[in-house]
Amino acid sequence: MASIDTVRFCPQCGKSSLTRSSNKQFTCSECDFTYFHNPAAAVMVALSYEDELLVAIRGRNPGLGLWDLPGGFVDPNESLEQAVIREIQEELNLTLTDFTYQGSFSNTYCYKNIEYKTCDTFFSHQLLDKPTLIAQDDVADLLWVKKQDIKLENFAFPSTQRAVELWLNNH
Repeated sequence: MASIDTVRFCPQCGKSSLTRSSNKQFTCSECDFTYFHNPAAAVMVALSYEDELLVAIRGRNPGLGLWDLPGGFVDPNESLEQAVIREIQEELNLTLTDFTYQGSFSNTYCYKNIEYKTCDTFFSHQLLDKPTLIAQDDVADLLWVKKQDIKLENFAFPSTQRAVELWLNNH
């Protein structure tokens, strides 16, 4: 698994002269450029109806076939709230206009043998009606899982496990 430590080429001068200065900072010894490798922001949403939680089955790696909450990465120039609305629309074809921020969790996301650090933000929304939903985008399937049947170990990421654990404790 490759990590950010393998990055050597400076994006400003193009020379193989980047060296790690701290856990997130790299400096070019040729042109003095500084690169900060900060976490990527992501959103996830616990959509619930009565005592059921909507679980998304991951349609791609990492975690292909494992449980997840609907959500995804925040796009450039997008707020967390805009990302929630967009991701829920893309994955569920559901328009969500109100939701509640619950917290955030750090995560490591390994994609195509590169390790990314993320800050996964967690939102929730209690539905008044149980919609008929069809999995879209990178979601393979959707399940409504009763609270007592939720198994945290079925979720693909530790951050999602922690978010669902928080949801369970609050419901």
